[in-house]
Amino acid sequence: MSLISDVETAEPKRRWRWDPGNVAWGVLSFAGGIGLWWLATVAGFSELPSPWTVLTRMIELGIDGQLWGDMYASLRRVLIGFALGAVLAVPVGFLMGWYRIARVIIDPWIQFFRVIPPLAIIPLAIVTLGIDEKPKTFVIFLAAFLSAVVSTYQGVVSVDKTYINAARVLGASDGTIFARVVIPASTPFILVGFRIGLGSAWATVVAAELIAAQSGLGFRMQQAQLYYDLPTIFVSLVAIGILGLLMDRIVVRTEERMTHWQERV
Repeated sequence: MSLISDVETAEPKRRWRWDPGNVAWGVLSFAGGIGLWWLATVAGFSELPSPWTVLTRMIELGIDGQLWGDMYASLRRVLIGFALGAVLAVPVGFLMGWYRIARVIIDPWIQFFRVIPPLAIIPLAIVTLGIDEKPKTFVIFLAAFLSAVVSTYQGVVSVDKTYINAARVLGASDGTIFARVVIPASTPFILVGFRIGLGSAWATVVAAELIAAQSGLGFRMQQAQLYYDLPTIFVSLVAIGILGLLMDRIVVRTEERMTHWQERV
């Protein structure tokens, strides 16, 4: 048996395991936040609706089907825009990090659009693309793309040159080095970019729905604002938070499985 085989056998892969202690602390933290919210409303320190009022309104909207329709509309827009942005960001980031000429050509445009908030592009997208799903998808795509491409590029340029030089000494081709060294080493950076991109996508879709939409959680908050319907606004906020948290946890678990070789504290 080779030395490499011995090492791989002796070092078990890191996998996520159910930790009741972490779950308990998470539940306590959540319960504490709800408790503080309830105390603030009972003591009269805030005009916000109580947790029970929001829960009741959520059940009503869920039974009516309106909540599920809005969640589906917003989630669909986020997933489409984020997927398009992530799929394009990874190869562009690799290209910028691996080839200097590509970095010189593309990087100024990336930095130019990064300083322009995606929300500022929404009016232009509506005027040029119409009021259907295209402008919403485009601004979400742009927000996710800019976050992921910078992170991917940073992952490529951060690869230890010692590994690359060692692979060259052993006779590895550029393609082999890229596939066996650069891509694995860049994966943690890429997934961090995905997490940031998801947050940007949710912030952008809500803003887009506030301006031009007939469905979605952002649209529902705008309608509730007109009638000073605070419970409905809170229901939409809670729904966005839950969906965003679930998607973030999926990315985190994916990162742990794909980067089990990394040392973790």
